[in-house]
Formats: sequence, structure tokens, C-alpha cells
Amino acid sequence: MNIKRRQFLKLTSLTAAGLPLLQYAKAAAHHNVAAADDAVFNMFATPLNIHRPFVRWWWNGDRVTKQEALRELDVMKAAGIGGVEINPIKWNENADAIGIPELTWGSPEWLDVVEATVKGAKEKGIVCDMIVGSGWPYGGEHVPRNEQSQIVILGTKNLEGGKQYSFTAKELLASVEPPSNYENKVSELFTLRLAPAEMATFTPGTSLDAQLKNDTITVDVPAGAHVLYYLIKYTGFQRVIQGALGARGPVINHYQQSAVQNYLDHFGDLLTGRLGPLNNYFRAFFTDSIELEGANWCDDYFQQFKQRKGYDLEPYFPYILFKVGEMGNAVNEKYGTTFSPALQATINRIRYDFLETKQALFQERFVGTFVAWCKKHGVKSRMQAYGMDCNAIDATLQLDIPECETWTWVPQIEEFDASPGNFSGRNYTMANKFVSSAAHLAGKQEISCEENTNTGQIFSATLERVKITGDQSNLSGVTHSVLHGFNYSPLEAPFPGWLRYGSFFNERNPWWPYFRLWSDYKARVSSLLMNSVMQANVAVLHPLADLASKYGFQRDPFPNVSYPPYVHKVWEAIHQNGNGCDYVSEQVLQNAASSNGSLTYNARSYQTLVLIEVETMHPETAKAIKQFADAGGKVVFIGKAPHFSSGLTDYKEKSKEIENISSGILKHHPKTAGIVAAPGADLITWWRGIQQQFGITPYVNISAPVIHVNQLYYKSGDRDIFFFSNYSAAKAHSFNAGFNNKKTAWLWNAETGERMLYPANPNGELQITLGPSETKFIVFDTKQDGEAYTPIDTASLTATAITGPWQLTLRHLNDTTQKITLPELTDLKLRPDTQDFSGTIVYYKVINIGNTAGKTYLSLGHIYDVSELEVNGRPLGAKWYGDHIYDISKAIQPGENFITITITTTAGAYTKSLKNNKAAQEWSDGDLYGPTGLTGGVYIFKG
Repeated sequence: MNIKRRQFLKLTSLTAAGLPLLQYAKAAAHHNVAAADDAVFNMFATPLNIHRPFVRWWWNGDRVTKQEALRELDVMKAAGIGGVEINPIKWNENADAIGIPELTWGSPEWLDVVEATVKGAKEKGIVCDMIVGSGWPYGGEHVPRNEQSQIVILGTKNLEGGKQYSFTAKELLASVEPPSNYENKVSELFTLRLAPAEMATFTPGTSLDAQLKNDTITVDVPAGAHVLYYLIKYTGFQRVIQGALGARGPVINHYQQSAVQNYLDHFGDLLTGRLGPLNNYFRAFFTDSIELEGANWCDDYFQQFKQRKGYDLEPYFPYILFKVGEMGNAVNEKYGTTFSPALQATINRIRYDFLETKQALFQERFVGTFVAWCKKHGVKSRMQAYGMDCNAIDATLQLDIPECETWTWVPQIEEFDASPGNFSGRNYTMANKFVSSAAHLAGKQEISCEENTNTGQIFSATLERVKITGDQSNLSGVTHSVLHGFNYSPLEAPFPGWLRYGSFFNERNPWWPYFRLWSDYKARVSSLLMNSVMQANVAVLHPLADLASKYGFQRDPFPNVSYPPYVHKVWEAIHQNGNGCDYVSEQVLQNAASSNGSLTYNARSYQTLVLIEVETMHPETAKAIKQFADAGGKVVFIGKAPHFSSGLTDYKEKSKEIENISSGILKHHPKTAGIVAAPGADLITWWRGIQQQFGITPYVNISAPVIHVNQLYYKSGDRDIFFFSNYSAAKAHSFNAGFNNKKTAWLWNAETGERMLYPANPNGELQITLGPSETKFIVFDTKQDGEAYTPIDTASLTATAITGPWQLTLRHLNDTTQKITLPELTDLKLRPDTQDFSGTIVYYKVINIGNTAGKTYLSLGHIYDVSELEVNGRPLGAKWYGDHIYDISKAIQPGENFITITITTTAGAYTKSLKNNKAAQEWSDGDLYGPTGLTGGVYIFKG
């Protein structure tokens, strides 16, 4: 059954005129006037569009029209969205095109819509970004063969000694396929090498390259087992992922500067030819995920390697390559020659030189070219600069707007898992902390995030799910959200419309009328964080050279190998214990200055350096660490101290030098440097022990840190800002927080734009309670007068359950209405007649209240959806996360009181019931999450 257009329009109109939004707008206006002398708070109370959440605007199949694009801009603006990233994407064949043609990317007709859209956005005050090209990585039908991506991949065959073998070139070429298999690729044999099956000392083996052009390759194997190594070079092996019509051809060679420049210029010429200067309409251009499927070659690679590393790579090349599988990841299987331990260590060092050179070429030829091109056009560069092809810290340092990503994996809000290798509950990816750290090091405060990426049960995501995902994103260092994403979808398209990923951020979602409650909250969070500086007194170096040497660089943000297993959890424990940290790279350490116990890079200054099981580094890095230790800095080696040099050249001499430096640091600075044991499952207690051992002072002393609560410390002028977040939907947490601060504590409420004095204990500590899914901004400044904050405390009150019967009106998403009576509250998913219900449920009840003096609260408990309450005809607002508790003191009257509770659900149950709707079923996998309606009981709390 399709939803009728009038129902869509009814839902959409609530966004602009609904009660909760009017209340919030009035509050913001009030505080704007009250704080006219306070620019930071004024901006917090009424954020600018640049602070509001942006959305990735999926132009599905480029089936776009001027009229619909402008209409959707109005819908997004009314919902509190401040900007869009125009993102043409492949058409989803499960959708109904309703006769709208698919435009060709780059065509005059497509440019007509782009022009109307960006001009309309500018008139409406909506910020515009745009992805370069379509899909990811860069590519398209127009890319010539000599500029297409290249990969050299490895094949091996085990051969018996004393025999002759023959292989056809066609047979060898067909035996190894690249990870991505674009049908128009070109393959050629690149290297043929016969090597002993066991090797104690290095020999390059026997070259058979003279036969590379032969149709048949003949191999005469000497005595003993041998391995035939054959390398195949593929050109144009990868097609653009999810590219729209006209931009779905071969991927460019990201290691070839001319290919990158030509692609960018082609894109720029298309737009400037129609729009003129691009900075008239665009804030930034965006580069999405670097998923090159293992691409590793350019025509001058051997020359570049020798120039940078001082020796020839070719003799070693077959032995350093991993066999690659899906997404370019190394396969986990035994193959090729078995090396002695000493020789394997040498091979690993050469592999690191190869991979480091590859990353350097990518950073120079791709990232550098993209940044320069953006600068030429007067727009900002925005990019997700991480993956096996680039160092997340060093590459990100160049960008104007670094970006990372935060995912919604499942509709339910999972608790964090403490074990080292388990990342359950975490919605931020491991890349986030590297990206945000690089931004801090470069002095950038705008750190964006592809947020709420969702490829699962998109219809079942609640606003609370969206909030916790976003709060975790902020904890990882993000300051601005780019939601993934808003789907271009005409209202005339049958339900659920046109979809391409995302948590159903859509006007057809039942909770869309309340979306602005979250977007206003998020805008205030971003306003404060983007206009302040995160503080960090701990620098963390991860064992990147060891990881790459042994396993290769990983496909971040989803690495196959986390080395060591707990490596991406260390920062959490540091913050949970009241410190702040940034990740650093060897390049950063080498360029930093050390004095008076501090390690300084640009405006960042750290008093402690933590090395996570780092064995291998450049000698220059070890020297920089020694300078820091000699200057009084604290150096914490986890598990072991560095003792190997990365790379092949002079590695024995350099390794000895590094080992001597580490020994010297430990010998001469026994109080400020040391080796500590690696953590077990309890990283919080582990870091607290390190704090005590080395005298590391936290920014805030937290009496009872737990895994589901964390904090950040920011500064803005003379203000100290602490952001506390509880990312458990099931647990509250209370603790005492001690601050080394003589200023006045205030609670800044990101939901309402209000601020109130925060009471302190007699000893100066603050008692902080965070309910499920709750965050708090505690701000210290010199302002002393204001209203005091009084938290809701039901623990000392008497609870009275409101029993049935309840009268219900159910307004279904399918535009039907149903009335039922419930003797007692129950999960509506358990009733056959309501199990597929999605929409709004109105609960009606008359209750008697005797004494109306003092505070009275109505509690719905912790429900999964949005609630709205009306008492005696008086609206009391909406709750959309955590414990749904309303203060009804001013609305109740002695005797009979008329209670109306409106619950708005997700679209999950209804979409899952549409078994013949391919678009709905595509995003409805798995079991439904959570009950429907009120199930946990409704209580009156009275003093």
C-alpha cells in the first residue's frame, strides 16, 4: 500500500509549524536578546547555518529536476539543515523512476539543474558543497587509458625440482584476478621469477623476463623445490563505485599527477563554463573514501623508489607483495618462498620502504594536487584522507576541512565492549581520532564527519540512535556533522521513495516532524566546538611502521588487522580518566620542538608522549623523542621501547642507534620515562595507574570513570568548556568531578540554548549525573549571576503507577486510522492487529490528582521513540531520547486531569511488512528492534 501525498504534506507541515519547534525558536530568540553582549553564548543559543548539520544529498541516478531540487532545499531548511553536499550517485534499480529520465553526469541538462540548485541554495542561505565527480574514487568514461589506475598483483606456483614446466601466458593471466574487475581492463605479464622454496639469505632468483612476450613460458627447475613468481600488471582494472551515468567508467591513477590534474580540470571546466567562479556558489569540494582496491603502481615507480630510498626495488619486488583479495586486503594464506626469520625481517623492511614510498606519492600527487586545485578556485578542500594509500595524519594536515566517518551499525544502541579486540558499541570509526588529531595539529577547528552512515535497517533508526551516534562522533574529535544522507526523492515516488544508504533522513519518516529537535541540539554543539579549541596534554604514537612492515597498511577505517589489538582504544581510556590526547606521526615528532617539559607542534603542546608497542621508527624520530625526554617531558613506552630502524638502508647501524637512544632515555630519566605493561580488558584502571606512576595531571578528576561515559575539554577565550557524554541508552551514571578552576560553573543546555549556574559541593567539586543518552556542557567563566540549575530528582519522590484502561488512536503511516482500548499497556508489536504499525499513537487517559502543591512529574520511562505530552489541553513539549520525564506541576489541577501522550514511531515495522516492495525490503534486513508504544509503565512522581 502506498502512502498518499496528503499524508506526506501533513507530516512535512509539522516540521515548520509543530509545537516543539516553535518553543525552541522562541527560546533561542529570548536568549539571543539576553546575551547580546556575549558573542560565544549568543552563537550557541542561535547557531549560524555553517554550524547546523549538513547532509549528503544523494542525487539518485541524477533523475533530477530544477523544481524538485528547490522544493527539497526548502524541506531541508525547515528541518534545520544548514548545508548540502550535492552527490550524484548510481540509480537504485529497486526504486520506481515514475517516468523521470536519468540525466547524464556533465551533460548540459545536468548542468541546468546544478545551476538552478546552487543559485537557489544561495538565495535560501543554504551552504553548498559538491563531490568531485560521482561515486568514489575519481573516474569516469572520459578517462583515457594512459591515466587509468594500475595494480601489480602477485601469483605463485609451487614447482618440483628437476622438472620442466610450460605455461601459456593466457593461463597465467587468467589465474589471478584483481580485487576489482572492470570488464574493460588490460593485463600484461610484468615479471617472471623462479626462486627457491626456502631462502636463508637473499637471492633475487632467476629472471625469466625474457619470455614475457612469449605465448608460452617454459620453466626449467633446478634440483630442489622452487616457486614461480609471476606478476601481472592491470591497467583500468577498477570501475568507479556507485558512479552515476556518465561518471561510472574507469578510476584514474591516483599516483600519476597528470591524471589527477586532468580529471580535476575536466570537472572544474564543466562547472566554471556554466557558473563562472566556483567560489560564488560552493564552500568546498569533497573527495570521498579512498578505496583504490589495492592500486599500487605508476610508470615511474621504480625510479621514484630509488630516488627516495637509495636502492633498487626490482630485485626484491616479487617477495614484498602480498596476494590481495577483496578491497585490496592481503589474503590470509601461506604461499611463496619460506624465508628465514632474519631474511623475513629484511623483506619486511623493504616492504615498508615500498609502502611508505607509495603513500608519499599519493600524498604529493593526489592530495597535494587536489588541495592546490581547490585553492586555485577559491574553495575549500574537504576530504576523507585515510586508507591503505595514505597516512591519515600526514595527509590530513594539508586539508582545509578534514573529514572522517561515524556509522550506525544496528538500530539498537549497543553497550561498549571492553575486551581489546572487540569494538562493539562504537559508532565512530578508528579513523576519526587520527583525522581530528591532524586537524588539531594543523590548527583547524572545523572537522567534519560523514555521520550516521547506515547500510542496514535504515527505517528502524530512532532519533535517540541518531543522537548517540552523533555524540560519539563529537567525542572522537568531530565538530561538524554531514549526515549520510538525504535522498533526492519526489513525493510522487511510491513509498519508501528513492533510497541510497542513510538512516532514512526523509520527510516520509514518521519522526521527521521532530527532526529539528535533534538538528537544533546538534547545531549548538557544533557552534561551541567549532569556536573553541580542544585541549590535549598527551600525544600518542601508534606502531605504524611495525604494522605496515608485518601486515601492510590497512584499509582504514575498517582494518583487517589492529596491531596491537587494543591500539584504537587507548585514547578512550585517556579521556575517560580526565586527560586529553592527540595521535601524532613520526613526521610530526620530527618537526616538533621540545622545551620546559613540553612537546610543541604549531599551537599544540603536550607534556606526555605515549608509544603503543612501537619497535620500529626512523632514527630522526628517536632523536626527537630523546630531545623531549631531556627537556623534562614524560615518555611512556607500552610493552617495549623502540629498537629497530624502519627501511633497509643501514638498518643495522640505525637500529643500534635507536636502541641506544631508548636505553639512554630509560637510564637518564627513570622518574619521567619508563616501560609499562600492555593493558588487559580494563583500560580505564590501566591508564589511571599510568597517571599515578608518572604524575600525569588530568584536566578533570573523575571519581568513578566508566566505559560508557567520556569527556572532552575545550577552551574558548577565558572559558573552559567540558563536554560530558553518556552513550549508554540503558545506564545512568553519577560521579564527582574536580576541576582546577576558580571560575563559575555553568550548565549550557544544547537542547534549549539556555544556561544556568551549576551548583558546586562544599569542597568545590561538581556532582554530575548523566541519564541514559544524555550529554552536558559544563562551562567555566567569570559570569556569576543567573538562574540556578536544579536537576530532576525522582529518587526522593513517591511513585504512583497509572493503570488502565487506555484509549488509543493509531494513525498509521499507510494513511489509515484505528481506535482501540488497552486494559493495560503492552507492546503493540505483540498484537496481531498492530504488529506492523508505524506512525503516531495517541494515548488518552483521565487521572485524579489530589494535592497539586510542589513538584509533580509524569514519567514514561525509557522508550524507543519520540513522545509528546499534553495535560489538560496544555502542551508540555516533546522528549526524544533517554528517560521521558515531564514536569507537569504547572499544568495539573485538583481532581480530574486529562492526559494525552503522543508516541511517534520509526517506519521500521511498516516497511518490513511490505514483502512485495523491493525498495522497502532492501533496507529491512534482520529482526525489528524495540517495542512499539508505551510498555514500561507510566508513573506520577510526587513529593
